Amino acid sequence: MPIKKFKPTTPGQRTKQIVTFEEITTATPEKSLIRPQKRSGGRNNQGRMTMRYMGGGHKKRYRVIDFKRNKDEYSAIVKTIEYDPNRTAYIALLVYEDGEKRYILSPAKLNVGDKLQSGENAPPEIGNAMPLSKIPLGTSIHNIELKPKQGGMLVRSAGGSATLTSRDGKYAIIKLPSGETRMILVTCRATIGEVSNKDHALTVSGKAGRSRWQGRRPRVRGVAMNPVDHPMGGGEGRASGGHPRSRNGVIAKGFKTRSKKKHSDKYIVEKRKSKK
Repeated sequence: MPIKKFKPTTPGQRTKQIVTFEEITTATPEKSLIRPQKRSGGRNNQGRMTMRYMGGGHKKRYRVIDFKRNKDEYSAIVKTIEYDPNRTAYIALLVYEDGEKRYILSPAKLNVGDKLQSGENAPPEIGNAMPLSKIPLGTSIHNIELKPKQGGMLVRSAGGSATLTSRDGKYAIIKLPSGETRMILVTCRATIGEVSNKDHALTVSGKAGRSRWQGRRPRVRGVAMNPVDHPMGGGEGRASGGHPRSRNGVIAKGFKTRSKKKHSDKYIVEKRKSKK
């Protein structure tokens, strides 16, 4: 999907880059699959701000997504591919043979009119959901379950894909986009293909207003604050603020925060790549 650039007629247009939305086939969501969505603005039930830099933004409705893909007895036809304001990936509307409609995460290269299936007997084609025991080795997958019948939890953002590298007994070995390699039960399901809207990472808002439309308020740097507000605040002139750390004093840039006794460590074959 190409990226659209703009003529520098204004400062906001000069660096603006957005996707062209060529894959989108309709702007009207399925009414039976949308729910109201409340906003907190970062406030708790007492009205106190507990999460900073949140608030405002355009009103959105939640699209109910089928992450489980457990309707095995019927095949489905892709009716539309739509934009979802709640996630980076596109979503596809499926119409099953019995008339039921469901939204799923749209894989890349999925087209309107394609026929999709789920279950052990489904062919390993783009958009089909099946257990890891039935997926050929080396296949790109997404929307991966961590526990059987739980629903997809891993690899759901735009352009993401994991690789099924091998199987060892009751476990499948999967390489995730982060570089981490971990074991997952072969009875867990995954969807074939990579997630749509790969060019989402190339978008540039161009101006602060677009962030406000998305519900993001301006974020203040810690070094620009006073000592009472942040561990990196204060100092004469433009002081660096010392070693980078959070508002609560947790050191960043290399400090490991993962618990050494975490239960899932025994399923991790190789840890994710360092950002250094």
